[in-house]
Amino acid sequence: MDHGIAVTLDLPFTEAVEQVRTALAEQGFGILTEIDVRATLRAKLDEEIEDYLILGACNPPLAHRALEADRHIGLLLPCNVVVRAVDGGTLVEAMDPQLLVQVTGKPELAPVADEAATRLRAALAALTG
Repeated sequence: MDHGIAVTLDLPFTEAVEQVRTALAEQGFGILTEIDVRATLRAKLDEEIEDYLILGACNPPLAHRALEADRHIGLLLPCNVVVRAVDGGTLVEAMDPQLLVQVTGKPELAPVADEAATRLRAALAALTG
């Protein structure tokens, strides 16, 4: 089972992050959380990895609809979007919202997952590079 939607950009990491933020905002997603995995591993374990950022993206109307269908869905929110440096560019991966339906087994979440997936795919498709 594939867990994400991905695109590789021929852009430096910092530029890609800015494009991701803009593209998500254009699709109604705000960033609730931001985890700089590279900085955390460096500070806590003295380990080095590539630039690696996890953005917790949330579209409030979609989150509300999902919570109305299943209050436990908060365990799976927000939608994670990972931006990480790869050889020659930056990889952007978004969690596939269909996982919400698969994990919970609640078909009433399907319309919310469909819309979230459409919006995340549109955001990734809008990225250039």
